[in-house]
Amino acid sequence: MNRELHIVGFNLGRETYGIPIAALHEIVRVPEITPVPDAPAYLEGVINLRGKIVSIVDLRKRFGKPATAVDRHSRILVVGHGGRLAGMIVDSASEVIKIAESDIESAPVVAREGGLDCVTGLGKYKGRLIILLDVEKALAERQPGGTPARAEAAAGGAGHTMPRRESNVSGEPT
Repeated sequence: MNRELHIVGFNLGRETYGIPIAALHEIVRVPEITPVPDAPAYLEGVINLRGKIVSIVDLRKRFGKPATAVDRHSRILVVGHGGRLAGMIVDSASEVIKIAESDIESAPVVAREGGLDCVTGLGKYKGRLIILLDVEKALAERQPGGTPARAEAAAGGAGHTMPRRESNVSGEPT
């Protein structure tokens, strides 16, 4: 018996991406976003979602794509990340897609080596390719010189300790 992976499809430009439906909390329209000072460029800010503060990441900026204006099709995919809720701005949310495991191929080596370690595979669905993402890795901070807790702390994360200083290959602080 061939198992199926249930994913939520969404678009960034002409590409279709997918995340496991189990990772999705909800999909909402883009409300007013409160900017957070000294946050990474891809962190748009935070929103208040029914009393919960949710960090909002622009996936276009996160993936190095040109930014576009939010329009009526834009959505925020609210997902669980690091024990909290986080939102990802996407151009549009498409549909729930069922892809047979036999139609999923692992991510190309060039994608994994090129800094796209959040791509878990490529799914073939109705003649098109769906880029499958690992939500935790897609939302993890990877800015050069940044610290892993910086984005979460800037967005109101509680209980974080002070980040340790990073060092370069020679062991000297950066």
